[in-house]
Amino acid sequence: MKDPVTVPTGITYDRESIEKWLFAGKNNTCPMTKQVLSSECELTPNHTLRRLIQSWCTLNASYGIERIPTPKPPINKAQITKLLNEAARSPQMQIKCLKKLRSIAAENETNKRCLESAGAVEFLASFVTNSNAMEESPEGFDNLHESSRPVDEALSILCNLKISELGLKSLVMGRNGTFVDSLTQIMQRGTYESRAYAVLLLKSMLEVAEPMQLISLRQELFVEVIQVLHDHISQQASKSALELLVNTCPWGRNRIKGVEAGAVSILIDLLLDSSLERRASEMILTVLDLLCQCAEGRAELLKHGAGLAIVSKKILRVSQVASERAVRILLSISKFSATNSVLQEMLQIGVVAKLCLVLQVDNSTKTKDKAREVLKLHARAWKNSPCVPENLLSLFPA
Repeated sequence: MKDPVTVPTGITYDRESIEKWLFAGKNNTCPMTKQVLSSECELTPNHTLRRLIQSWCTLNASYGIERIPTPKPPINKAQITKLLNEAARSPQMQIKCLKKLRSIAAENETNKRCLESAGAVEFLASFVTNSNAMEESPEGFDNLHESSRPVDEALSILCNLKISELGLKSLVMGRNGTFVDSLTQIMQRGTYESRAYAVLLLKSMLEVAEPMQLISLRQELFVEVIQVLHDHISQQASKSALELLVNTCPWGRNRIKGVEAGAVSILIDLLLDSSLERRASEMILTVLDLLCQCAEGRAELLKHGAGLAIVSKKILRVSQVASERAVRILLSISKFSATNSVLQEMLQIGVVAKLCLVLQVDNSTKTKDKAREVLKLHARAWKNSPCVPENLLSLFPA
């Protein structure tokens, strides 16, 4: 222990550990007693135990044990409110305020929760919306460079605060839903850094959004999210962009918006990268599976020269999840877009052979069932193919 604190149940824990348990882990019980703790429970510093630990460190200094420093007391809500009020009254104080807020948030999880309860999230969000209002003014572009730094700083703090679900929902619904539009504009016009922060924040917000809010997302948002993937801003930004698409594309309207934004072509190009990580491959195939549930998505996949080939290649090469998603994509194509030329292409590039292989290896039952369904759908077209093993011909109707 470096900073022992006592929770309302009377049990003492190290501050960093219990904060991770309560806030980052989103648990609401005392680990020892299993009693429920309130969302705003106070962590009382155990000064007696801390002094004993420091004394023990001093006594054992000859063994190379360093004395733990006396921790700084956590900030309180009144101090943060005062800081925000000063920044609201004086534009010159805003940059200093942002730097102070970043420093406070970096200290511990308790400070992050205190910042949110004191209204810091709304204060930081105002930087984003105000920056977009400035850009739309006649002199906006002259001042864009000056404003980009505080916007980047505000977005960075918002992402690092690990805002609660209630706070994220208020951002989605607040200002008549214009905050999502503001983040979209940041992705459109901002620096690489601000675009990365914007997509990270959007991903968190849309995870807790209501279905009607997801359905009403604008086309421009999908365009900018796909552009983030195309530009390879950072690994974390790309991961957040993919997770955002996974969460928003189960709705039919959003699938079409994603396809029209060029998602299918970009995702296929990403799959062609041999250094792609397993989790990224799984998410890309998941999004492609969702997009191929609409006719426009299937058409775009078939239009891409490497579409069918790369999807087939990922079967049995990445993971069980990736194989299932890839076979689902091929099933969608086979059911709804299987022209004679498509069937011949599937035969020539080895899709049929790969599906036969799926039936022979130890794989999930769902994946095997879907592979079998594809083979049965087009038995007449593929029955005489040399790539189909003789013991599987009984699958096909006479």
